[in-house]
Amino acid sequence: MRSTFMNTNELARADRKWYVIDATDLVLGRLSTAVATVLRGKHKPTFTPNIDGGDYVIVVNAEKVALTGNKLQDKKYYRASHYAGGLKTRTAQEQLDQHPTKLIEFAVKGMLPKGKLGAQMYSRLYVYAGPEHEHAAQKPEAFPLEVK
Repeated sequence: MRSTFMNTNELARADRKWYVIDATDLVLGRLSTAVATVLRGKHKPTFTPNIDGGDYVIVVNAEKVALTGNKLQDKKYYRASHYAGGLKTRTAQEQLDQHPTKLIEFAVKGMLPKGKLGAQMYSRLYVYAGPEHEHAAQKPEAFPLEVK
């Protein structure tokens, strides 16, 4: 039995699908894992690690994502101004209140490959805080998630 590997010439023929995922009451880590899998293309039989063969993902209702345990109070997000004493911290609850889309974006970006390939994959992620999105023309399908 031989393994088939997709190359960049075949990538043009491969059609990319659009998937929409509703984040309501889904756990952040499990949701992010599923989204990163679709962005990388690991759900396809033609997955090749060095080729960007993934699909587009739209995540709606990011403000309703769930975090388990005490993560809303204990998990911290850091950013720095690169000046002395310029480290800013936010808890997950503050981040969810002010920028709910960033919670999912940070989690998914950390699960993608680092470098140009990961940046290409990350550019196909669209996260919206509410239930509406502006990609109706692409006719996205609902992605089947196994919620455990």
